[in-house]
Amino acid sequence: EYCKILASHLLKRKLYPEEVDASYVETIYQAAPLHDIGKVAISDAILRKPGKLTDEEFETMKRHAEFGAETLRRVSAQYPDNAFLAMGIAIASSHHEKWNGMGYPLGLKAEAIPLPGRIMAIADVYDALRSKRCYKEGFSHEKSMGIMVNDAGTHFDPQLIEVLSSIEKEFNTIHEAWSGGAAQPVITSPD
Repeated sequence: EYCKILASHLLKRKLYPEEVDASYVETIYQAAPLHDIGKVAISDAILRKPGKLTDEEFETMKRHAEFGAETLRRVSAQYPDNAFLAMGIAIASSHHEKWNGMGYPLGLKAEAIPLPGRIMAIADVYDALRSKRCYKEGFSHEKSMGIMVNDAGTHFDPQLIEVLSSIEKEFNTIHEAWSGGAAQPVITSPD
């Protein structure tokens, strides 16, 4: 939902017009759940560890981006023109890259990071900040937005954070609907 609404507003504002069209918005919505598919290759001892990961465990956890992308590449070899798989590969491989080049797995920087990965990074971090975890309580919408706005230009694409800031209430609505056990929210694309 987060990826779809962000991409919808990119389309509405005619940002990244060489990539973002109505098909892109629908494809990112469908492919976004593949972002962490590589975690199936990570041991449950690491995935379910209630405390902080050791440096070695964190290095293992970081490999999920590579594992996911490689798994999807193998499937894509059988379906080379499949936009869903291509988007899934871009998301899985790059959603932990950072705008300043300090992310992983490749240390890509700025617009070298595929747009789907930059969009997914925002959705993933917002969700992680808002959600309760075994090691932390969920943060408020305001605190989460403050962290993300502060990380524009370091962690996140500043242009995407600018769009997020203008639609932040929609992100909060999505979180509230999903975290309250409500039925799937109905989010419409902008006019």
